[in-house]
Amino acid sequence: MRSNRKSALVTGRTIGEKRERLETANERAAARKKDKLKKSLRVAFTIIGFIILVVILIGLYFGFRGAKTQLDELNSPSSQLDSKIEVIDEASNSTDHHLSSRMVEYINQVATDLKELGLTPVKAVVPVDSIRTVDFYIDGYTGFIKTTIDRGAGVTAEDAERLIRYLNEQGINDFEYLDVRIDGKAYWK
Repeated sequence: MRSNRKSALVTGRTIGEKRERLETANERAAARKKDKLKKSLRVAFTIIGFIILVVILIGLYFGFRGAKTQLDELNSPSSQLDSKIEVIDEASNSTDHHLSSRMVEYINQVATDLKELGLTPVKAVVPVDSIRTVDFYIDGYTGFIKTTIDRGAGVTAEDAERLIRYLNEQGINDFEYLDVRIDGKAYWK
């Protein structure tokens, strides 16, 4: 073995074998300018984000407020029911109708369908003993038509018109009621 080895360390250098480089004033100023620009962009994007959030929240507020107003209009008694047909809720015994939206929609649809088929509904009665039945009174007939909201309005109106036409062909113009609550069957008394 050799006893005189050359030293592995070189003077004036670090262990990583690079000398630290000094930063010039221009480089420091450019770095500060770059940091200032990044900070300005972060602040601008934060403000823009808050503005977008506020706009979204205001939109949701007015959207829900508008939906609530539309719902209130739908639930008001004056706009619920067709003005050309009188609706009597025998359970409430008042002019304020506390009917479900499904019931109101059904009454309006059956009344419209009956008019299209040439029959003029005058009155719809929701009986006391039933929550799903509506009785329709037709202009020119003494009896009424028993219906249920479980059947489609169009099918119910067609069945009622077909039964009235059949009874007229048979010479029967006076009846107590027509029952079209069951699909495929109709009764009269």
